Formats: sequence, C-alpha cells, structure tokens
Amino acid sequence: MKKALKFLGLLTISMLCMVRATAEEVVNRPVVVELFTSQGCSSCPPADALLARLAQRRDVIALSLPITYWDMLGWKDTLATEANTRRQKSYAKVMGHGGVYTPQMIIDGLDDVVGSREVAVNTAITARRTQSLTTQSRLLVQTLQDRGRLLDIPVWLSATSREVRIVIGHARDRTDHDATIWMFRVLSQATVKVGGGENSGRTLTYRNIVRDVKAVGMWKGDQIVLELPRGDSGVSHDGVAVVVQQGGYGRIFGAAYIGHPNYYAEQ
Repeated sequence: MKKALKFLGLLTISMLCMVRATAEEVVNRPVVVELFTSQGCSSCPPADALLARLAQRRDVIALSLPITYWDMLGWKDTLATEANTRRQKSYAKVMGHGGVYTPQMIIDGLDDVVGSREVAVNTAITARRTQSLTTQSRLLVQTLQDRGRLLDIPVWLSATSREVRIVIGHARDRTDHDATIWMFRVLSQATVKVGGGENSGRTLTYRNIVRDVKAVGMWKGDQIVLELPRGDSGVSHDGVAVVVQQGGYGRIFGAAYIGHPNYYAEQ
C-alpha cells in the first residue's frame, strides 16, 4: 500500500511538472490583441490610444481593425475595410453575441473586452499569459485529456523585397482541430483629420492598422512553409502579422509580426 501511495505521489508530481512545462509554453509568444474601431465612433479614441500603448509592448501583437458600419453617421472611415467588418461579425457569431460594437478588443481570439477599459484589457492580457500557472488543477485534467490544446505553435516570419516567408512548426502532440493561417498586412501608423460624424474636427492617430487580411492556408499539425509574393495586395503597408487560429475565429495557437524596418530587409 505504501509503495502504491508513493508511486501515486511521484506520478502526481510528474504530472504537475508536465503542467508547469506546458504552462511555460502557453506564455511563450506574444498575446494577439485586435481592436475593432471607427473614425465615426466617439467612444473609440481612448481605445485607439490604448492600442498605441499596447503596440509598444514586446509581449503583445496589437492590431487595429477599422470597420465600416459607422460610416452611416456622416463620415466614411478612410481606413476601414469590409474584410475587417466581416472578421468582427464572424467573431460575434462564434462567441454567440447578438451583434457587434465599437470599441471592441478581442484578446487571443477568446476574450471579448470593451476596448477603452484599460484595466479590463490588461487583466485579460495577463490572464492569457498566466492562466495556466494559476489553474493547475484544471489544466492537469485537461492535459491528461488532450495536451495538444495547450501547446502554442512556433511561427517564424521573414521578408525580402520579393516575398514573405512563413514557417509554422509542428504540434508536439497532434491537435484534432484544424487552424486557419491568417496574414494581415499592416500599416504602422496613420493620422487622419476627421471631417464629419461624431468625431468631426478631431485629428486622430492610429497604430498598426490592418489594411488587408486573408486566409493563406490551413495548419493541421505538421510543419508548413509558405512563400507568398509581396506585391499582390495593392494596399499600402509596412509590416505583416501572421496568426494561426483554431477553426478560423477561435483560440490562437501561434502568431508572429514583422514590421519596419525589418520588413524591408533583404534576407
């Protein structure tokens, strides 16, 4: 009996160590923050300013996605795209929301936060980076059931004057969920003088604006290499982000960002 108890104790310690190792992997990449915003939304400038601060952090990939549905208020957002609007509506459908709103931040594809509430946003970011360390008992069970769901996938991103090269690593343990590989073409900064709508007369500055977002492939657990031409988007941008996302609008498995000046470096 004592030997059995000793064995169980060692097994528990071993599994807890496995969870701790897994937890370290969970926080090994930047957390992806997507802000859905509009030049026509009077509540959005504080969220835009918060995203600009988040863009300075190394542990965050902060993306601003201007949407189109506030154009009806009398000012056509000069940076908004229908692709950004579709992405927000797709999140709403997956999350079971009745509609969309601005300013909205989606944290790592999972958490929905009002984008102007800095404390709530930072809490959500911290939770995504540390949740595994603070919920070991739950993760222990989850790890035994499906370790693959806990693993973040390494993403390597480089660019030359001709192409963008994406390398996505393999899953240490096979996941049952296919993931969409999204590529965002990003403009690092833009300043706009708003001539109508709720923010009429204001000059607003935006950071890391998504000018184009496309699904460029699927990841099924094995390493994959994509080499994509740089000149096929037709939009002004000086950086690229790549996000590997469960299903399409679920948990983010991996992400990487390359911006100016590295985006223009010959490699």
